[in-house]
Order: sequence, then C-alpha cells, then structure tokens
Amino acid sequence: MTDAPAPLRPAAAGSPPRAAWPTMLETRGWDDYALLDFGLGRKLERYGDVVVDRPEPQAMGRRHLSDATWDAADAVFTGQDDDDGPGRWRLNRDLPETWKMRFGDTSFLGRFMSFRHVGVFPEQAAHWQWMADLVSAAPPEKPLKVLNLFGYTGLGSLVPAAAGARVTHIDASKKAIGWARENQELSAMEDLPIRWICEDAMKFVAREVKRGNTYDGILLDPPKYGRGPKGEVWELFDSLPEMLPMIEKILAPDARFVILTAYAIRSSFVALHEVMAETLDTRGGLLESGELVLRTPDGERALSTSMFSRWSMP
Repeated sequence: MTDAPAPLRPAAAGSPPRAAWPTMLETRGWDDYALLDFGLGRKLERYGDVVVDRPEPQAMGRRHLSDATWDAADAVFTGQDDDDGPGRWRLNRDLPETWKMRFGDTSFLGRFMSFRHVGVFPEQAAHWQWMADLVSAAPPEKPLKVLNLFGYTGLGSLVPAAAGARVTHIDASKKAIGWARENQELSAMEDLPIRWICEDAMKFVAREVKRGNTYDGILLDPPKYGRGPKGEVWELFDSLPEMLPMIEKILAPDARFVILTAYAIRSSFVALHEVMAETLDTRGGLLESGELVLRTPDGERALSTSMFSRWSMP
C-alpha cells in the first residue's frame, strides 16, 4: 500500500513547475513484501516467504522485535555495510536460487546478490503505481512512450507496459537485462511492447537527441557509481548534471512525467529538486521532491531509503 499527498494545481506550460516539497511517499508493503523491523544499522524484511536480515545505515534506532525473531531470519547478509562493495549471504535454511513474487499483475524473481540486494527496491512501488495511473489515463489510440534508464530487473518497465505504455528499457548489464526478460516471461507479458537494450545510458540518451526521438515519460534510477558495457564511467554528481539537459530535449512537447531517484549519496533531496527545476524550468506542471519511505505494516515506524524528485503534467 502506498500513501501520497493530495494533488496540487500544476503550473501552466511555459513557466517553471510548481514546487511541492518536502514530500514523503510511503510504502507499507503488499502481499509479497513487508518491512518487519529495523534498528542498530540493519533491517528485517519479508520478500515472499523469505525473511532477510541485511545492513541499513539509516536504521539508527533500537529494534522492536525480539532477538529470537531476528535470529530466525532465512538469510543474513554479512560484509560491507553499504553499496560500495560485495559481501556474502548466510542462508539459515535450504532456499532455492530464485523465488517468485508478485506486485499487482507483475511477477518477478528474487535472487541473493553480492551487493546485498535481492532484485527489487520495494520503496519504488510508490512510483510504479503512480506511473501506471498516468499511463492508464492516456487515450488507447495514443499510448505513452516511456523510457526507463538504469532499468535493472525491469519492474519499472513491466508495470507501465502492463498499463498500456510502449517502453524502452536501458541497462548496462547483460545479466540485469536477462533477469528483466525472465520477469517478463514469468509475468506472461511477452507480447507487451518493450524494447530491452543493453547500453550505456548516457550514450543512448545522446544518440536519441541526435535522432530526434522523444518520450512521454522518463524514469531515471541511477546508481551512485557504475560502469557501462564498454567501461564508460557513471559518477552521479558529475554525470547526472550532464545527462539532465539531454533528458529535457528528448521529452515530447506534451510529455507527462519524469522520475529521478537517488540512493546512498551524501546529499539532500533539495539538490535533486533544484537540478530538476533548472532542467524543466519552462515545462510548467508539478515538481514533487522528497524521500521514499518504507513503513512497517502497522504504520507505526518509518525508514527513509532514498531521495526523489518527480515532475508531472496532467
């Protein structure tokens, strides 16, 4: 379940977007995900029927569940405490290499990755549903064209495609593209109009500018640091300001949305807001910026996971 603020009246095209910040987008989980507890630098989550204990630097308070509950976790990540290096998973019971989960009509596989991830970022559910609603509102004879940069395992592509969008999915990792296509097959969505492209995001966007191609919606979920297929370097503080002016150029005149999310960086959502406002300064619309938050199912505790800035024009 996701909670969003009441909508504000957007600014007219040709003027700066109206600002709505700070905005907290909250996710309390769904059938196949729950944030069970957090504290002392770790979080306890359920993905499907698999309970996972892994590092979370922002979990600074005490734990609320018992030590016995934490000790009963099915998988525990040890090693690095952040995204900068690999570690190891300790499995406390026999678990398959992959396991199936669902979000709405979309199915996807969980896997234990060396950088403490399992293939899904549940806080993004607030963006997935928001995109799906915008896509569904478009006339069937003119479906929205959506570009998903840094697309990873594909949920940010499958959800809008299932709602009716024509999607282009970009990721620099062949393994991630393969995983995303597995998720497409698992969801029985092979016939949906999705282009899966293994490419450096910056180079792809630059070529789209030259080709004159445009999109109605763009999703950016970049890493703090990464490399393209040919060793191209992505460093968020240097590369994002270079990319965003090109993003504006490939937005259709009547584009509907842009979503930007950033994780694990020493910055503020205000920085994201300002660079997005500068990029979209004549687009009008509404620019919401703030944090993505996970809540425990009872709603009593909240854990911030990342920063975001998203623009929309109804």
